[in-house]
Amino acid sequence: MSPPRPTGVRLATYFHVHLVSDSTGETLNAMAKAVTARFDGVIPIEHIYALVRSPKQMERVLEEIAVAPGVVLHTLVDRDLRAQLEDGCRSLDMPQIGALDPLVGALSRYLGAALSTRVGAQHTLDHDYFNRIGALDYAMAHDDGQGTAEQLEGADVVLVGVSRTSKTPTCIYLAHRGIRAANVPLVPGQEDGERLVTLKNPLVVGLTVSPDRLIQIRRNRLDGLNADRASAYVDHDAVRDETVKARRAFERRGWPTIDVTRRSVEETAAAIVNLLSERRTRRLGAPW
Repeated sequence: MSPPRPTGVRLATYFHVHLVSDSTGETLNAMAKAVTARFDGVIPIEHIYALVRSPKQMERVLEEIAVAPGVVLHTLVDRDLRAQLEDGCRSLDMPQIGALDPLVGALSRYLGAALSTRVGAQHTLDHDYFNRIGALDYAMAHDDGQGTAEQLEGADVVLVGVSRTSKTPTCIYLAHRGIRAANVPLVPGQEDGERLVTLKNPLVVGLTVSPDRLIQIRRNRLDGLNADRASAYVDHDAVRDETVKARRAFERRGWPTIDVTRRSVEETAAAIVNLLSERRTRRLGAPW
């Protein structure tokens, strides 16, 4: 006999969600995660079907959907494939949702423009695509303090902070949005960012973090490397001094700062995008 469930404890609700796309499925996957995150105690079991572009492929998709009933989300452009999926879901008595339909419909009405039927239009090898690839190359080449001050002038943003403040992953994330980002670490007893003071083009942003959170992250890092914990790298007083000096350096130079203590990489990147947008607007002559 199984033990009684504690009063007030709610078990997680699992459900199947089928994501059907005629492209890479990235947009649909991101939307599904964003929506399901709004529900507490709900865990989706994802079934992803990308690059579905033929009736035969759709037949296999419907066969798999029938085995695991749930919700079907899609971003299909081809009308025939869409009709095939809709008919199949109707016969299975299963809900299907065109994830982009409300937004596309509203924009179509507002713009008075016809919809494109080109599959994967958001992934074409256009200027924006190559700009993102160039930004990614730049981020990798200017990671962890690499590059001279002259080379850093080519950045849109330069992130600076003590070790383990998510500088590298944030730069990579920004690069996927076409933003050229470099990062420079603040190392105790070494160069403290003086070469960044003369930069004219990039926005320099300081990343800060609470000492306790930083120590936790660094200890996890050392455990992963099987390294000795007995060092100033995780000493509470040393770490506190390191973070205080970093904050003071940012304030002294007038750099905007972002506290990453409770932020995900995506949230930090979004804050940086806002700062870049504000800076661009001011350059165009808008009032402060």
